[in-house]
Amino acid sequence: MFKKVLIANRGEIACRIAATLHEMGIRSVAVHSDADRGALHTRVCDESRWIGPAEARASYLDVSAVLRAARESGADAVHPGFGFLAENAAFAEAVEGAGLVFIGPTAAQIRAMGDKREARRLAEAAGVPIVPGAEGADARALVRAANAMGYPVIIKAALGGGGKGMQKASNGRDLTEGIEGAQRVAASAFGDSSVYVEKLIEQARHVEVQVLGDGQGRAVHLYERDCTLQRRHQKVVEEAPSPVLDTEQRAQATHAAVRLAEAVKYRGAGTIEMLLTRDGHFYFLEMNTRLQVEHPVTELLTGVDLVRAQVEVAATGRLPFEQFAIPRHGHAIEARVYAEDAARGFLPQVGMAVRVRWPDGPFVRVDRGVESGDSVSVHYDPMLAKIIAHGPTREAALERLLGALDDTRVHGVVTNLPFLRALLRSPEVRSAKVDTEWIEREFLDGFAALANAPAPDLALAAAALAESLNGAPLPAQGAEATATRPDPFAALGRWRQAGLDE
Repeated sequence: MFKKVLIANRGEIACRIAATLHEMGIRSVAVHSDADRGALHTRVCDESRWIGPAEARASYLDVSAVLRAARESGADAVHPGFGFLAENAAFAEAVEGAGLVFIGPTAAQIRAMGDKREARRLAEAAGVPIVPGAEGADARALVRAANAMGYPVIIKAALGGGGKGMQKASNGRDLTEGIEGAQRVAASAFGDSSVYVEKLIEQARHVEVQVLGDGQGRAVHLYERDCTLQRRHQKVVEEAPSPVLDTEQRAQATHAAVRLAEAVKYRGAGTIEMLLTRDGHFYFLEMNTRLQVEHPVTELLTGVDLVRAQVEVAATGRLPFEQFAIPRHGHAIEARVYAEDAARGFLPQVGMAVRVRWPDGPFVRVDRGVESGDSVSVHYDPMLAKIIAHGPTREAALERLLGALDDTRVHGVVTNLPFLRALLRSPEVRSAKVDTEWIEREFLDGFAALANAPAPDLALAAAALAESLNGAPLPAQGAEATATRPDPFAALGRWRQAGLDE
């Protein structure tokens, strides 16, 4: 087993990985930029190494700086987390070329599955249904292919993820313009302007299967997650298991995912993402060759520590458990807390989190990246934490999550907490009658109207001020009180910039 692991990341995921390494008796090494001196992830690790200035390209994305830190610290292995270099094949090669172990898939697997066009070919060869699509550099040829498959279509960057470069086209003119725009974004974000066109499956659900492979051709699944609640192709809330799958559909999705993982002899943890159509058919979307942001819901559902499993596979080359030994209990739901202003187009926010209160209750987990007094930098992703709740049923898990969100306070920087509270109280979310476009199509306008409503009266404002200064609970602040009326503090307007509530 490894004695020391360098975590090539920051924020909540670096803190999350460090927790498992500590439990396993493995020393952890944090890396940090100028902007992250003294950040929470550097405080929870056993030691910390500086790797460069604030800009990500000169620090967290600088392969040579990260490898230098690994060598100087005496690390045996590198865990990439997610984002930054996690799906960079050249980084995986460089790590192993330096005589260290990369806790993740091989560079060849990252390249193959990271290129969505190649991944589609591999999925089709493994018998996994794929969405009709076309690829190539000739825009006119792509337009002809789109005309043949029918509109609307979606343009995607061939490399990378996170919805970057993704655009919808409803006709040939939109497609021609969209290809040019998508190529620019892809070149900027991923260093490769390649794009492809895919038939848009409308009003679909996003279902993904967590897999774990030993690198020798054996793989298991840890059931599915439902990530349908999205905004601009970015996941907002995730849950496990999917609230809409029956036994046959679950078996179809999980068996297809394992088939693909075994076909490519996948090593470590990965996720097979699929679209579920209204008539119950699955289509392969892509594979993420890393730990997912939403992995905690799978951990709470199964009781399996996925970071530990990653480390054990990397150290031994063997799966730590068989398929029959993976349990499934209850339901888990996760909400992502961001420093962003939902009332102003989800504009990212920066500043100091002057006072932070994360929820602390039974069956509630918080994967956090900031605490009171920590800064939120303009240079990195604005996610502050993930709040996850587990319950014996979906309804119980949802109520626990809502209670946890109600109990959360972040003073000094605007967050999306009012948006999350309103979203999870909507009848459509409670009944799971949503699709990947539902938030933008049906929810945002109503939320924007509420958020931009006139400020509450002075009594409510005074109560907010008292809560901020004294820490006393606000009247009617619990889940039962807010379930039947809008959160008045979602409408505080510019008061919220002063940190009076969120």
